[in-house]
Amino acid sequence: MKSCTHLDQIREVTPSADGCEDCLRVGAEWVHLRLCMTCGHVGCCDDSPNRHATKHFRKVRHPIIKSFEPGEDWGWCFVDELDLDATAWPVRGPVAHSV
Repeated sequence: MKSCTHLDQIREVTPSADGCEDCLRVGAEWVHLRLCMTCGHVGCCDDSPNRHATKHFRKVRHPIIKSFEPGEDWGWCFVDELDLDATAWPVRGPVAHSV
């Protein structure tokens, strides 16, 4: 079974916004939100028109995101292409967000 080799890059992060920060800047909409576990960037998912979470990964190479949806405790490693259990990952500040 393959395991993620990037778990050491998970940090205690503070979400950068209560919605996709890039969509909020330009007035766009999103479907679901993802939280970068290296820097706290909040971006929209790949089902959203702008796919800002993936664009953030491609730009800065931060490998791990966590779902920023209420009640969801899963993560994803872009590099290893693995689903991850994010139940115990540290997040500072509010985890509620705009709809």
